[in-house]
Amino acid sequence: MESKEELQVYLQEIEDWENDQKGLFFWEKLGRLPFKLLDKITPKFIQEKIGILVNELGSYIQTGGKYLINEQTIIKKIQKSTVNFDLQTINDIGKLPIKEMNIISDQLKKERVKFATAQGATTGFGGIFTLVVDIPLVLGNALKTLQEIAIIHGYDPKDKLERVFIVKCLQFASADIVGKEAILKELANMNGKTNSSEEMISQLKGWQEVFFTYRDQFGWKKLFQMIPIAGMLFGAIANKGMIKDVSEAGIMLYRKRRIQDRLQEIDVTLEN
Repeated sequence: MESKEELQVYLQEIEDWENDQKGLFFWEKLGRLPFKLLDKITPKFIQEKIGILVNELGSYIQTGGKYLINEQTIIKKIQKSTVNFDLQTINDIGKLPIKEMNIISDQLKKERVKFATAQGATTGFGGIFTLVVDIPLVLGNALKTLQEIAIIHGYDPKDKLERVFIVKCLQFASADIVGKEAILKELANMNGKTNSSEEMISQLKGWQEVFFTYRDQFGWKKLFQMIPIAGMLFGAIANKGMIKDVSEAGIMLYRKRRIQDRLQEIDVTLEN
């Protein structure tokens, strides 16, 4: 177990990262300019596809849907990276040193970004037609990545509350600065699991918010992917950027939770 001082250093690094998110505001604001145009030129079947994803996110929160991963497969994968530790359960993984979690998380991020880049290039080849295939694939990749990040930090995606946390991480990655600040406040309330899953679901503020978040995310970034062949380049860049942002947000937010949990454990131990 790390000392309180070591944990506070890790926590400060994450808080510095959170503050750095404010620097994205101008570019995010600029990126929202063409949405009225996008609404007019984006084919109806693609808009419907994005709408289906919103429903799938709802299903994911409730039951895990088709996106819930096999925890034993991930545990075995993590065990191979940490030969000095006996890992049988997610709870065992939660006891790993933060340094080990950081190493495993960074490796996962590199793997997922590489996969997303290749996927975006492949589905971007056919332009608007293969874009319909790309949208659900990139969402599945994002959810799988975040679930693995959850397990790496000792949290179980089978828990409904964790799936809400994962969707909030997904939203954080594509939100503007106002949205990021609101999400950070909501996630802070999850520390110690003081809220019920129903209360956290209500904090999603309706699926309309999620829809606009994903229209933003897939909108201007996917616009040029509609062009056949040239879409390979734009698809690779868009998917790489999205999974990189999602991975980074998930790693930082889950790392923060684990550090805060350990600081609480130390405080309880000192009190006793």
